[in-house]
Parts: sequence; C-alpha cells; structure tokens
Amino acid sequence: MKRKLLFGERMLYGDGKSPFNIVIPFKIRGEIKEDDLRFALFKIQKKHPWLTAAIRFDEDKRPWFVTNLTENFRIPIRIVDRLNDEHWEEESTYEWKTVFDASIAPLCRITWVKGKEVSEFLMVYHHCLCDGTSALSILTELLQLLDNPDTDIGKEIPIMSVKDVIPKKVLNSYRNRTKNGLIGKIATLALWIIPIKKIAVERKKDFMLRWKFDQDFTTQIIQFCKANQFTVNTLLSAAVLTAFKEVRKEKAFNKISLPVDIRNFNPIIKKDHIFAFGLMIVLSLLPEKDFIDNVKALQKDVNDKSAKLNPYSLMMMMEACHPALKNFTNFLKYGKSSNDCMFSNLGKIDIEYQYQNFEVETIFSPSVMGPLGNTTTMIASTYRNQMDFTFVASEGYVPFVEAEAIKEKVIAILKEQVEKPIEILTATA
Repeated sequence: MKRKLLFGERMLYGDGKSPFNIVIPFKIRGEIKEDDLRFALFKIQKKHPWLTAAIRFDEDKRPWFVTNLTENFRIPIRIVDRLNDEHWEEESTYEWKTVFDASIAPLCRITWVKGKEVSEFLMVYHHCLCDGTSALSILTELLQLLDNPDTDIGKEIPIMSVKDVIPKKVLNSYRNRTKNGLIGKIATLALWIIPIKKIAVERKKDFMLRWKFDQDFTTQIIQFCKANQFTVNTLLSAAVLTAFKEVRKEKAFNKISLPVDIRNFNPIIKKDHIFAFGLMIVLSLLPEKDFIDNVKALQKDVNDKSAKLNPYSLMMMMEACHPALKNFTNFLKYGKSSNDCMFSNLGKIDIEYQYQNFEVETIFSPSVMGPLGNTTTMIASTYRNQMDFTFVASEGYVPFVEAEAIKEKVIAILKEQVEKPIEILTATA
C-alpha cells in the first residue's frame, strides 16, 4: 500500500535529512515489561498502516509513503537508565536532533527512561506523519494494550489521498477546482518571484522550559474563563502575547500563530487517523485596550477567523503548489521571522490514569522542534486537572534569559487576573 505525500507533509519532511520531531512524554508509576511494550506497539502498527511505512522516492523525486510489513520494520525502542526526575527532559532534547531514517524504520520511535518504580516514556514522531491529536490517540491505545494485551483497538481505514478527506461534491466542483487551482498557481508564481537571501538565522542552542499549575489554580482558570465568557485558549493567548511584549519590548512582533485541529471542520478525519495537515489562525493584541478587554476582543477575532476557515479549499489550493515546494520551504527557512511564537493549547487530555498494574502519573505537554525558521513554540495541555506548559525555543531567536522572563510573566499575568474577585471584573467590563 502506498500514497504520495501531500504538500504539507512534503514541506514538513523536506529532504529527510533534517529532523522535524514531535515528542510526547508521559510518566508511569508501576511495572511495565519490555515484551508487553513491544507487543502493544506491534498491535498498534497492525491498526495503523502508515506506522509501518517507509518513504520512497519516485523517478520525479516525489516522496511516497510505502508500507513495509517485514518482521524487522518495527517501532524501535531505546531504553536508558533513569537518573533523576529531569532526565527525560535531556532525552527529549536528544530526540529533537535525531533524524528518522525513513528508508529502514518507521517515522515513530519510543525512548524508555527506565526506573525501578517510575519511568518516563517519550513517543517520538516525525511531524510529517501525524499531529498532536492523532499522537494522543495512539497513546490512548498504547496504554490500553499495556494494561490488557487483548484489547480490541479496531482498524484504521487509512487516508490514501485528498479524495478521502474532501467530499466528492466539493472536489468535483468545476468552480472549486478552477478557483483553488488558480490561487495555487498565483501563490506558486509569487514564491518564484519573491527574492530570498539564503542566509538562515543562526539558531544556536535549542532549549526547553516547563511548568505546571496545580489542580486548584487550574480549576480557578477554567471558572474564571466561564464567568467572563471566553475560552481558556483565548486567555492563554492573551497572556502569551502580553508577556512577549513586556519582556521583548520593541523586539516583539505582537503576533502569535495558533494551530487549529482540522477535525473540528472536517468530520471525515477521525481522531485516530494518522494525519498531519493543520489549519492556522494568527492573533494580535490591540494596544489601546486593557488586558480583559483584549481577551474579549481576541475571542471575537478567534470566532470570526475560525468561521472563515475552509479546510477543503486550502487543501485543494496547497495541492496545486507542489511545483513551488522548494521556494515555499526556503521562504520559511530563510525569511525574516514575523511572529513571536506558535502557541498550541491541546486542552483537556481525556486519557485514563488508573490501570490494573500501573498509574499514569502525568502526561506532559508535547514539544516540537523543526528546521523551518523560528522554532519558538509554547504548548499547553491539561491532564488530571493540572495545566502543563512546554516552552521551546532557540537562543538565536529568543535568548534563554528572555524566555525565562516570558515564562514568569505568563504565570504572573494569569495569577494577577484570575485571583482578582470575579465580581469586580464583570462589573467593570
């Protein structure tokens, strides 16, 4: 079984020589047997065909996912002895830099930071293979199988082309094909014309900052947002934008990119589909407004922009841009940074924590590091009613001391706003 990589997947994969890796860490208390882990991964590969896929290039140098069912084409496991509670963070940074050789192994691997009573596991994916939603779906299956190897996790009907994710009525529409094809050709032409100096920003050292809110403060944040009729995601976005502005001052762009799960707009794509295509909206603060008014203005902006997102048109347009892939990649890699960071809130992670032989003590927010321009990324998630943050960046884009100050400022802003009496806020809004 095989299929061509879509435009977005090709962009993320590049030439296959640079890592663009997602790391999903989780912590287990209890005994896990290596044989059980290998069997669980075997069953997961049987469900998801693209987890058995290598990447092959055709005569036109176009990459294809090609399933490989040989016995040795299994998800590899690397086991290291656990040194301390922070050891997994060091292994995460190692995994960012480790290239997948898609000719001999799947685009997924496991690092097991193995302790006697507690272990951390890192599920590592090449970003061209899947997004956060599908990765967390696979994590759910892995935990179920570790708990009970006989669990039926079903069988994925894989996405074979855009025809599987765009309704026939939309795809076969002459108007849609003409319009999106034309936009794609115009974008291709523009990318050919735009001059780009091929001098990349020196990334210097990559790093990661982490923090977590306890259950009480997490609950306070959720209740605060409900009382003021905006989402947690919007509140966090405003806090991140404000923190960048206050710390970086004139070096701040007042702009963050928010990935949007395509599944919210396209019910054809299921949570457990191996799929990497995402949508994006961009947010900025209004300088004349105070913080709470800005959050409300951002919420309206989010609602308006989300309502205008059209995943079908975007996919059709991007598929017309394959001839400009190299130019588009160069534009991202060498062009000047224009936003502060990418901010992603995965929201509540609905995965059980208590199993027969082990407990999932925590699921940390994922981290991602890639070669296409500004690496600055903040990811939030909530598991067991504790909000968790991962902030990754490179010294060439955001100095470590500034990143630490941004982290502290985000925390301070949220505490300042949430711990105010709600009655005062709603009365003066």
